[in-house]
Amino acid sequence: MSDQDSSTSASQTEGEVEGEMDTELDGEGDRDETLRDSPVLSLSSFSSSLRAVVRIKQKYRAMKKRRQELSLLGLGADGNPAGVPSKTSPKIFTFDGLTPFSSTLSSTSSVPQKKKRRRRKGVLYPNRGRRRAPPKQEQSRAKYCLYLLFAIVFVQVYNAIENLDDHVLRYDLEGLEKTLRREVFGQQGAVDGLLSHLKDYLSTYVHNKPLVVSLHGPSGVGKSHLGRLLAGHFRSVVGETLVLQYYVLHHCPQEADALRCARDLAALISEMVERAEEEEKIPLFVFDEAEHMHGEILDALLQLVAIKRSNEYLNAVYLLLSNLGHAHITKHMLHNSSSISTSNLVKELTPILRNSLEKLHPLWTEADVLPLGLLEKSHVMECFLDEMTREGFYPDHTNIERLAGEVGYYPEVGGHEYSKTGCKQVVAKVNLL
Repeated sequence: MSDQDSSTSASQTEGEVEGEMDTELDGEGDRDETLRDSPVLSLSSFSSSLRAVVRIKQKYRAMKKRRQELSLLGLGADGNPAGVPSKTSPKIFTFDGLTPFSSTLSSTSSVPQKKKRRRRKGVLYPNRGRRRAPPKQEQSRAKYCLYLLFAIVFVQVYNAIENLDDHVLRYDLEGLEKTLRREVFGQQGAVDGLLSHLKDYLSTYVHNKPLVVSLHGPSGVGKSHLGRLLAGHFRSVVGETLVLQYYVLHHCPQEADALRCARDLAALISEMVERAEEEEKIPLFVFDEAEHMHGEILDALLQLVAIKRSNEYLNAVYLLLSNLGHAHITKHMLHNSSSISTSNLVKELTPILRNSLEKLHPLWTEADVLPLGLLEKSHVMECFLDEMTREGFYPDHTNIERLAGEVGYYPEVGGHEYSKTGCKQVVAKVNLL
């Protein structure tokens, strides 16, 4: 291998050598030419050529190392930062080579951003080295059954509330309340108690016993009038065939016919409750002048009320009107007129009347007892005003007060003047005008 071949191979391996390397190579080339021209090559000339090749190789390694360091620092080969154009001669400023601003933005925006690496969840590996998925937590199927149970209970409660509203609206208890408060005078406690029992009973169609209400009071306090108002209201909401007004002195005046009357009454009530069951309605039975009812009729009513023969007999309203216990009511009101009130009258007289009525017949053990008190003079004047208005007379206050004064009264006690006959004589006196 000659010196010229080695230098030539080195220069071909490194294509871009700086100017100083070119000069040194030229000098070495000339030296080799002289050596080649000489007929005999000496050892000294060969060693000098070898030293030149080693020096060129060291120079090349130093330059290569320098370029690697510059590339690591981000600098170009000429010492400028990477990407910065080298210095060139100035050019004339024109707008030909400019790019639009939008294209610049699009080019900058198209630079891909570094994506965030998602953190992978750790995978569980068994001890044996075989890969398996993490265990899944199984959900209990009983949870769905619990949800279904909640839905069923909610629907049942909602339907029950709707049924309560439907029953109350069907019987128009608000209209009944307005009628009783407008037509019945001086019996606020009894009216409130009766309406309370009706609202509790008529709010649903399923019952464990029929409703039995017994109204007691002296003559002329409004028992029969209240029964007529209640019967008229039920006729308008449930029909004529599901309301019975039974007057003992009219339907069964003879005691000898008491057994036959009891059988006929039981058959009539059974027929009405069966018809009411088919129509899904609650019938009303009003028994006026119950103090004249015979023992056989009371026994028949007790069997219908107390014995649970079938469901249709449980859906019925019985109203008993009598003057039984009127002596207890009159005595209590005359002796406690100073401290008596409408609410206290019902609370104080109810246990007294119940004890005396249960001794007469067991039927009253199944009934809710409501007492009606004596009427004052102001209540009698209201009865005259209402009756005169119905008959078309001019409601003169002086004339009303004169007519009310003709009614008998108990001696005034505690600032109250109670009537002996209540409003019983009002209709007769107005007819005489």
